Amino acid sequence: MTGTAGAGGTRRIAFLGTGLMGAPMARRLLGAGFSLSAWNRDPRKAEPLAGDGATIAASAVEAARGAPVVVTMLTNAAAVGEVLFDHGVADELERGAVIIDMSSIPPAVAQSHSERLSQLGIRHIDAPVSGGVVGATAGTLAIMAGGNAADVEELADVFAAMGRVTHVGPSGSGQLAKLGNQQIVAVTIGAVAEAMMLIEAGGGSPEAFRNAIRGGFAESRILELHGKRMVDREFTPGGSSNNQLKDLNAVLAVAEALSLTLPLTETVQKAFSDFVADGGGERDHSGLLLHLESMNSRKKEQP
Repeated sequence: MTGTAGAGGTRRIAFLGTGLMGAPMARRLLGAGFSLSAWNRDPRKAEPLAGDGATIAASAVEAARGAPVVVTMLTNAAAVGEVLFDHGVADELERGAVIIDMSSIPPAVAQSHSERLSQLGIRHIDAPVSGGVVGATAGTLAIMAGGNAADVEELADVFAAMGRVTHVGPSGSGQLAKLGNQQIVAVTIGAVAEAMMLIEAGGGSPEAFRNAIRGGFAESRILELHGKRMVDREFTPGGSSNNQLKDLNAVLAVAEALSLTLPLTETVQKAFSDFVADGGGERDHSGLLLHLESMNSRKKEQP
């Protein structure tokens, strides 16, 4: 083992992927006293972390070299595999080091990565998150961890800097839990958007409607945050529709492998697919409201 135990200042973390979510997560680790080296494919997204005390690396390998803990927060499974294996990050780590992959990727890919890393003597935890940029900034992310329970416990202080971690099972379980989370998020966004449209079409105020049902059985973080974005017509991405669609596609792939039919998920996946195809991919996933409004507008125009 490479000495991953200890308090914040006693261990170095390599953070790979400092984009919309990764940068505030890295800042939380720096604020907790960890020594951190950061890398991002676009270096302009990593450079501001230097002001918070991070060492900015020119490559992923340079950032990871000798680090006992590596955190990855990358776009998709292909990016994670490329950085870990094609770029040589895994080859640079000492036996006993641990990779915490906080990206959202298919469970089967997470399991495959874990097996490959195990052959090199490297531990692996799949630990995707929920909570968006707001949660990443505040250090209140919900972290779903799959892998060895003892490894998760050993890294409790690392996770605590970013949010609340729950060990949900063996390798791949964290990613499976994240897919379940994304199902609920997507279907609920669709439900809130449709309700907003119903109220407005009938002459009511979407803002007043949202305020009226707060605290009732329909209360949720989606209603609180995404409902407000719909009212304010503010769709700058906290979580992009591209990423929401990616997760829904992964949900349906897993469902097919398990011989499950998920009609609500299938319906909202089709809506997000159409929204992205129409150019909405870089809008926040609450922007699904725009797609539903467009559908209804076209319907009214039909003779």
